[in-house]
Parts: sequence; C-alpha cells; structure tokens
Amino acid sequence: MKITVVIDEQLMKAAMKAAGVKTRRQAIELGLKELVRRRDLAALRAELGTYDLALDLDELKRLRGAS
Repeated sequence: MKITVVIDEQLMKAAMKAAGVKTRRQAIELGLKELVRRRDLAALRAELGTYDLALDLDELKRLRGAS
C-alpha cells in the first residue's frame, strides 16, 4: 500500500537507529508489527487472566520435580 504521511524527521531517525534498520520503510513496518504484537499479547493476557502464585523456592522446586 502506498501512502503519504508527514513524520517528524528526528523521530524517524531515532526510530531507525533504535531498530537498527537502514530504510524508513523498514522502520515503519517494524513499528507497526511491534504495535500489533503488543496488542495481541495484551489480548492474550486478558483472555488467560492471571493466577497469583505465592510460592517459595522450595515449593517451586518440589512442583518442578527437582530436589
């Protein structure tokens, strides 16, 4: 898809450097993929819920079958 957007030049340079990429396209695609990945992880966390485990080291080792 071709689009035209105005992006702050310093922000783009910083993003490219942080991502270790050479082109603006790579930086934008990587940023979009990361955004989607984070959204998917948040959705997975919300779907699975959380479980509070109050285990000490000995209990964790016992559950893992280690001695």
